[in-house]
Amino acid sequence: MAKRKIALFGGTFDPIHLGHTQVAEAAAKQIEAEEVIFVPAKCSPLKGFSPHASDDDRLHMIELAIRGRDRFSASDCELRRPAPSYTLDTVRRFQQKYGEETSIYWLLGADSVNDLVLWHRIDELVDTCHLVAMVRGGYEAPSFDRHLASLGPDRVEKLRRNVIQTPSIPISSTKVREHLAAGRDVRDMLCPEVWDYIRRRGLYKRD
Repeated sequence: MAKRKIALFGGTFDPIHLGHTQVAEAAAKQIEAEEVIFVPAKCSPLKGFSPHASDDDRLHMIELAIRGRDRFSASDCELRRPAPSYTLDTVRRFQQKYGEETSIYWLLGADSVNDLVLWHRIDELVDTCHLVAMVRGGYEAPSFDRHLASLGPDRVEKLRRNVIQTPSIPISSTKVREHLAAGRDVRDMLCPEVWDYIRRRGLYKRD
């Protein structure tokens, strides 16, 4: 009997935009995940700086962006956990919740592949779940060769098997924030409910 598949999509989502939801849809379809859980991070141990919007605002914007999508949900587990919060801890939490009959997939952008060696206990993470590198259309698949020495050939082969293609969408949270700070229109980058929430709350305005 095939295992059920649950995908976890971590990130700061500061704010969540249409690119996030579209690549999540594409990833879920390709790996045949029955659910995609958006997991906003309190503060990435690698980035070393806090998001611009509050934890509650970012979580609420995610909930607005995924409303009505049966396959999408959101979790505040990393927001409520004392820092630093590591991906391995989150994956183990969901593995315990869903049981061994469920395979956990962690979605990450292909541009994060080079930094995997810096991730907390990356060898255990690769063993515990499936790390899915999402490659934007038109871009080459990432090389995992640099990780051979630290992870070994079996783990690297597992990483290579979990590379998928997703739509190339020229939107980033940084671009959204910059446009908002400059007073530009970003309605084509955001779900209408998220745009309305940002406008009403006055988020991302230039200091």
